[in-house]
Amino acid sequence: MYQYDTQIRVRYGETDQMGYLYYGNYAQYYEVGRAEAIRALGISYKMLEETHGILMPVMSLEMRFVRPALYDELLTVRTILREMPVDTIVFHMEIYNERKKLVNGGRVKLCFVEAKTNKTIVTPPYLSDKLKPFFET
Repeated sequence: MYQYDTQIRVRYGETDQMGYLYYGNYAQYYEVGRAEAIRALGISYKMLEETHGILMPVMSLEMRFVRPALYDELLTVRTILREMPVDTIVFHMEIYNERKKLVNGGRVKLCFVEAKTNKTIVTPPYLSDKLKPFFET
């Protein structure tokens, strides 16, 4: 299992009239968590796209809202890979407030696409190689 935590502070412009993080912004927080989790492995989305010609489109997104995240709250976005990716990669997401209470949870499934051909491919070896140590028993 691979896990990475990223912190994000809820900005005023991201809240609704009640001072709650607007529900549409959770998907963006998920994206920040995914990007930083990949970056922590020494790979960036930019590198995947520009150097390797690999795109990662979202196939599905699920989320559940447990309690509101509030303006100016420092949230922890936990990104978890529970399974070694093969032809898709599934990020399990958990967002916690400053009191370490679960605010939101969900999952995002992406695939790997070769930009030149626009065809799906298996997990690129340079990503698999970085993840293997986290999944060895």
